[in-house]
Parts: sequence; C-alpha cells; structure tokens
Amino acid sequence: MDSSQEQLLSQSLHRAQRLKTLLEKEFFALKQQDLPLFEELQSQKLEIFSFLSQPDFLERVQAYTADPSATNQLTGWDEMVALITDCKQLHQRNEILINSKLQSIRNALHSIQVPDPMNSVEVYDRLGKLHPSRTGKPLSEA
Repeated sequence: MDSSQEQLLSQSLHRAQRLKTLLEKEFFALKQQDLPLFEELQSQKLEIFSFLSQPDFLERVQAYTADPSATNQLTGWDEMVALITDCKQLHQRNEILINSKLQSIRNALHSIQVPDPMNSVEVYDRLGKLHPSRTGKPLSEA
C-alpha cells in the first residue's frame, strides 16, 4: 500500500470513528433535549458526510479495494465498512428517537386543537379566563 492509500485509509477511519462519536453525542443531546448541542453536532456531521460522499473519494476506495494484491489494505477497508455500518445503526436509532418525540408533540398538539367529547379539558384564553367548552353544555345549564 502506498502512502496516498495509507493516508486515505487513515483519514477515512478517523472520520468514521469521529462520526460514530458524534452520533452517540447526538443521541445523548436528543435524550436530554439539548437543542444547541444537537444543532452544533449537525454541522460537524455534515463535514464528515461531505468528505465520505465525494465522488473522488468513492472512486479511490473502489480502485483500492478492487486490487487483488492488496490484502492488507482490504482489512483496513473492512474495518472502515464495519465502522460505517455501526454509524448507520446509530443513525437509525437517533431517527427512531426523533420520530417518537415528533409523534409525541403531534399528539399533544392534536389533543389541544381538536376537542374530544370523551375527555373534556378546560382551556384558558390569553387573559387567563376559562375558555367555554365547544362541545359541552354551557356552565349555566350544567
């Protein structure tokens, strides 16, 4: 393996490991609802994604892995693929958490916006006064 191949593999492994760490931090930020940290991590992830998705990078990886004489090189790329697979699983875990939080928010908004005749909730207006129920009887007729 020549020095440019070693350098590319080293950079790739470093960035894949960094991505894994960022995804773990992202999960923590999501659990703690630390939106500033979550937003900060997004820009760092984008930098790594842009490196790993460059057409030049992908072409070089394919060329290196297609060389049958470079068996020691393939173990490094196998490690890289394993790291990226771990990152994919971590990303899916984070996506599930985000989607469940979004669904909780949607459900909360829906319960506020659409009155449920089975579950009457007293709602206050902007002035702090009790807002009359839309589906029930007025208080004077109860």
